Amino acid sequence: MSANWYDLLDVDPGATADEIRTAWRAAVADLDPTDRRFSVYNEAAEVLLDPERRAAYDAELERGRSDEAKPRRNDRSETEASSLARRHTRPVPGWLLIAVAGLTAVAVACVLVLLSRPSTASVEGDAQAAQAAAERAVVPLLSYDARHLDQSQARATPYMTDTERQQYDKLFAVIKENAPRTGTVVRAKYLASGIVRTGTDRVDVLVLVNQLTTNKQNPKTPVVYKNQVTVTMARVGDDWLVDNLSTSSDIP
Repeated sequence: MSANWYDLLDVDPGATADEIRTAWRAAVADLDPTDRRFSVYNEAAEVLLDPERRAAYDAELERGRSDEAKPRRNDRSETEASSLARRHTRPVPGWLLIAVAGLTAVAVACVLVLLSRPSTASVEGDAQAAQAAAERAVVPLLSYDARHLDQSQARATPYMTDTERQQYDKLFAVIKENAPRTGTVVRAKYLASGIVRTGTDRVDVLVLVNQLTTNKQNPKTPVVYKNQVTVTMARVGDDWLVDNLSTSSDIP
């Protein structure tokens, strides 16, 4: 039996809409929208997530299975047909054999590419590991104490890639110039997070953080900044490290 939309998304024919949607998201996560496979996966999802189109598609699959299950011709008819075919068989041209061999090689290459893609479980496991790492990193990266700036910087450093650390060090140099004069203390408080986009070695995580800020003018009652932080996590060896961080905040 030929492959179908269920096979393409690697779900059972009885899969729920949520299961199909999850499988589709995992399938297109690493694809550029211009990739031909992107449109194929989209078509599969559109059919299987539409109850009417899915019912019609299931009926078509059932008819195909019924046709394949029909009894074959009797042995005598098959023998006569084989004999007739042998009488009319001609040698296969060499160019045709070469063409078939080439097509076979292309087909094998396509299968190997598909098999080399990470499984859904693997992608989800990596994304969750990256999300957990982002949650751990965001507090030290967004906190500092004017009285202990070297310690504040040292706590944040292990969570970043070399590229992001260079940007962080530039920003922290400015903080070191100004924070002692103002006596600023910033304490970040993690609230929640969600995965925005997943890839093989990069995951974008949206983290909600409150930053409680005090200074010499406001030593007791902190000003609370509500931040939405987009953290790009990159796999470095066995670790997930912050490779980019952008924030948007507001004061309530």
